[in-house]
Amino acid sequence: MLEMRPSCECCDADLPPDQSGAFICSFECTFCQSCAEGALDGLCPNCRGSLVARPTRAVPLLVKYPASTQRIVKPGGCA
Repeated sequence: MLEMRPSCECCDADLPPDQSGAFICSFECTFCQSCAEGALDGLCPNCRGSLVARPTRAVPLLVKYPASTQRIVKPGGCA
């Protein structure tokens, strides 16, 4: 099951688990659409893997399977 991290690792933008707009790599590094398609050009800065759209989690399932609350932010962003 995906962690559904709550924020972009570059800019710390909120990424709600029930909304689109988050991108992840195979290690679940998480980025907003603006950073993923902009500065990162579709590649994870940590592993160099491809960034793909993260699926959403239905609100009723968030009660049973809550999203992570741990924010991971790269010092200095991803510029």
